[in-house]
Amino acid sequence: MNITQIRDGVWEFREAGMNVPVRIYATKKLFKTIEEGVFKQAKNVSMLPGIKKASLVMPDGHYGYGFPIGGVAAFDMDEGIVSPGGVGYDINCGVRLLTTDLNASEVRPKLRNLIDNLFDNVPSGVGSKSKIRISESELCDVFVEGAKWAVENGYGEDADLSCMEENGSISGANPEKVGKRAMQRGRPQLGTLGSGNHFLEVQRVDKIFEPEIAKKFGIMREGQVTVMVHCGSRGVGHQIADDYIKIMLEAARKYNINLPDRELACAPVNSREAKDYLSAMYCAVNYAFANREIITDKVRETFKKLYETEIDLVYDVCHNIAKFEKHKDVGKVCVHRKGATRAFAAGREEIPEAYRGIGQPVIVPGDMGTASYVLIGTEKGMEETFGSVCHGAGRVMSRAAAKRKFQGDDVRRNLEAKGEFVRAASPKVLAEEVSDAYKDIDEVIRSVELAGISKVVAKVTPMGVAKG
Repeated sequence: MNITQIRDGVWEFREAGMNVPVRIYATKKLFKTIEEGVFKQAKNVSMLPGIKKASLVMPDGHYGYGFPIGGVAAFDMDEGIVSPGGVGYDINCGVRLLTTDLNASEVRPKLRNLIDNLFDNVPSGVGSKSKIRISESELCDVFVEGAKWAVENGYGEDADLSCMEENGSISGANPEKVGKRAMQRGRPQLGTLGSGNHFLEVQRVDKIFEPEIAKKFGIMREGQVTVMVHCGSRGVGHQIADDYIKIMLEAARKYNINLPDRELACAPVNSREAKDYLSAMYCAVNYAFANREIITDKVRETFKKLYETEIDLVYDVCHNIAKFEKHKDVGKVCVHRKGATRAFAAGREEIPEAYRGIGQPVIVPGDMGTASYVLIGTEKGMEETFGSVCHGAGRVMSRAAAKRKFQGDDVRRNLEAKGEFVRAASPKVLAEEVSDAYKDIDEVIRSVELAGISKVVAKVTPMGVAKG
């Protein structure tokens, strides 16, 4: 595999059988750590019908199901395909950033109490169940309305909706395309965090790089307290992915699509199977939007019992999704982002009016022991990556390997020695999510800045975290 560095932070290769090149965004240091399997998966994606420009890998890229996690690909509306492997199992796993008007010094005396209360008020862990009870009919409403349902039912604020990708409710969702098992899994889990790398984190603003832009986002000063919510569509998304991967394997045979890997099971973008999958997948997207809005309501409730503060939503972004967008030179395409964040530059109509003149806020979480970042999109990103950047730090160690190497109680003690309070549903989760299991988030962010596809606005660091 002959990979060439085409400029600082950007690498590319093309071989026989590929419809487009593979392009990787990474510093030299980070590039050396990328697994061989990631290059193979990105190459396989480049061989799919109707792919446009390039098969892209973000600096947090690592091995996934079909597509690499950190993969981005856009497909033509006539010759392209839709693939559940290009979205993943946790449909609309995403993250939102909230600002408070508190300083870290005001929060710290009651920090342990705050983290304990957040952990108690937002159910977390594998199979966690909500205190909210909804009927099947109400679940269908959630599937169609997303965060709007949460707000209208008293679990959020109207102002939040304009500060969410797709305004918290993507159109085209059809509950009739969701299977019975996904419905069963969805009813008890609305308003829950889940497990794995999902978290509810109290943070402080560590450094502001672009003060004027930061102020527009409500990030006013260093030391200001923020909150990050990272979770997805729970069992609903997983089940929909599982159901439609089976359907897409049959569809690929039906439409004579030559799959370089069966995990890339897909169907033509205008086929019945693709349309059904998108209709079902968008139900999970909206479920996840509602989920994060309900959790935000619990965050507000918890904070207000301990502090006098207002909590505002900066923005909510998706990490795992496929949707139709218009882009320069290619027109309307179906953009798959799997472990990648939309990062639109200034001027796009999809951006809330308050941010349209500066660009979309891009929220990139790190791991529980390091930093997270707020970025904005750039014109170069729009031209090269369909307005996409990284979604986090990216794993370098499997969960199983991390559990063999680390003990959860040791991880907790090390974090608390640094002044960071942690609550988790299980010590195993802390071992799985230890900082050593992830890439260096600072180097990941350096990669997108070096390549010019995003710009750093602010850096936040954890004070305390509740995990599944």
